[in-house]
Order: sequence, then structure tokens, then C-alpha cells
Amino acid sequence: MIKSMTGFGRCETAENNRKFTVEMKSVNHRYLDVNIKMPKKLNFFESAIRSELKNYISRGKVDLFITYEDFSENTSSVRYNKELAAEYLGYLKQMASDFDLDCDIRVSTLSKYLEEQDIDEEELWKELQRALRGACEMFVQTRITEGEHLRDDLIAKLDGMLKLVDFITERSPQIIAEYRQRLEERVKELLCDTTVDEGRLLTEVTIFADKVCVDEELVRLRSHIETTKNTLTAGGSIGRKLDFLAQEMNREANTILSKSNDLEISNCAIELKTEIEKVREQIQNIE
Repeated sequence: MIKSMTGFGRCETAENNRKFTVEMKSVNHRYLDVNIKMPKKLNFFESAIRSELKNYISRGKVDLFITYEDFSENTSSVRYNKELAAEYLGYLKQMASDFDLDCDIRVSTLSKYLEEQDIDEEELWKELQRALRGACEMFVQTRITEGEHLRDDLIAKLDGMLKLVDFITERSPQIIAEYRQRLEERVKELLCDTTVDEGRLLTEVTIFADKVCVDEELVRLRSHIETTKNTLTAGGSIGRKLDFLAQEMNREANTILSKSNDLEISNCAIELKTEIEKVREQIQNIE
């Protein structure tokens, strides 16, 4: 199975008077690039969130949005502890007495010692993690679905390219035979039916055949196309490998086009380059 780098996922959980909503979307990118937007009070979970995402995603530019709502009666981040404040006040007065200092205690002084409300980070993370995993699972599924469509379309394009390679393979020997016939007719015309030097004729045809021969390029191009098809069928994180294969296919098509002096083969090579470019564009979106 292959995955597209385009995906979307969303999950909403509500538990213990708390609600998490996680949404994520992605586009293609050479590496994994994650941008997280969430409330500041959840910032200390950022490292854990990134680690969790790596279990589901290896490449792509991902935008992650997290919203958090607390419906509990006491949502204040601090609380007034009278007993604790009295204890601090006693200590401050004792310090003033021990060191013969002015006792200038004000409310602002004691406010520094307000007790922060305890947050059960482990419980909070479990709830956030549940929402995050739900969004990731939906996200991965959309990537797989899109990836399957990409695979089918790419294999169809590659099969079309193989037909073009077959045509060039069949046409190439005909070019040499046609060249020999034209050359022989031209020589006879110039020499007024004088016997043609077969040795000289063979030499000229051999030189021409060597200049236009694309056998090696066709073998390599066919091999790259078949390897690409097999890789698509095998699946996995194959985007980088496919991109390399597409570059190699384009290199061979360019060489075939540059060697060709036949209109049919030139048109075929141009069509090959066009199809390779289409394949390469689609490959950019495979994880």
C-alpha cells in the first residue's frame, strides 16, 4: 500500500468535563514538517505530540490544530489557600522580629504565594493523546485512499509508456533498412546505374546505424518503467525512490530524442517525455 502526502483528519473527544478537538491536514514536502497551533497551556505537550505524529507520518508538510475546552466548575489556574497564606504571614512576621525589620507586609506581598491549582498532566495527556490518535487514524486512511488512486493512475500511465517503448523498438531497425535503400538509390542515380560498391555502402550504413542506435537507452528505459511499476505494487514509503527513477527515465528519453532523425520516433520520444513529466508530478505527492 502507498500513501499520498495529501490528507485530512479530525477527532473530537469529551471526557471529565474537558473537550479536545484535533484537526490536521497535509500537502507534499520533501521531509516531515509539522506546524502545531494549540493553547499555550498545552505547550508542554509539544514534544510528546511530535513523537506521536512520527508513528503515523514520515513525510509531508502537516498543519495540526488543537482546541481545548474545560467545562469544570473551577477553571481557575490558581486558588486561594487561607491556611497556607496564614502560614506565610507568620513566617514573614517572624523574620521581621528576628532581624528587627519593618513589618511592611501587604496583600501584594502575600499574593506571590497563591497556590497554583494542580493539573494532572498524565490524565490530560491521555485525553489529548486519544483525540490525537483518532485524528491521525482518519488522516492516514485518507492518505491511503488517495495513494491507491495515485497508484492505479500511475500504473496506467506507465503501461502507456511501455507501448511507446515497444513502438520505438520495432521502428528503429526499419530506419536503418530505409536509410540503406535511400542511400543505394541515390548512389545509383548519381553513378548512372554503375555497380554500387557494397563494402562502401555497408560502411556508410554502419556509421549511420551507430549514430542513431538507441538499443541501450530503450533497455534501460524499459527497466526503469518496470521497476517503477513493481515499486508501486510493493508499496511503503517509496516517494524518494520513485522520484529518482523518474529522473532516470527522463534522461533516457532525452537521449533517444537527441539521437533520432526519424519523425515518428521523435514524436514518440516527445510523447514519452510528456508522460514522464506527468508521472513525476504525481510522484511528488507520494510519501
